[in-house]
Amino acid sequence: MAKDVEKEKPEEQEAKDGKEKKKGSKLKWIIIGVVILALLGGGGAGAYFFLYKPAAKEAQAPPKPPIGAVWAPDVFIINLAEADSDRYLKVIMNFELSDPLAVTELEQMKPKVRDMVLSILTVKGFKDVANFEGKQRLKEEIAMRLNNHLTKGKVVQVYFTDFVVQ
Repeated sequence: MAKDVEKEKPEEQEAKDGKEKKKGSKLKWIIIGVVILALLGGGGAGAYFFLYKPAAKEAQAPPKPPIGAVWAPDVFIINLAEADSDRYLKVIMNFELSDPLAVTELEQMKPKVRDMVLSILTVKGFKDVANFEGKQRLKEEIAMRLNNHLTKGKVVQVYFTDFVVQ
């Protein structure tokens, strides 16, 4: 009987080992399946965020505001404030306005506007208007001076359409 028990034990062990191998192989396939699903899900999510998100951001971006009313005064030709030479500045500019009613206001005070702009330009020297920064400061100064006198709207931007120094 002892021999029968000993013989049964190896057979039972083989049967148990077979079940454990089957369980182990099933567990291995389940883990592989979960990993593959996770990779596919992660790849799909990554593709969604990289391919479809920029289009959504562009759609949500606020549109650029259109250019408002524009008023163009006459040509300005002035002598620059240069002691050693005679230099001339010819400027044609446009004013972008926040309110269309400001156009009629500027037309009514046209002599005053010309005087203000001329008083700003005549004190400038060649070095003041020769570079980009000088032109930007000039635009800001003109806009600020005009905005102090406007009651309907304001000057949003000054555009130089012609700027010649001779």
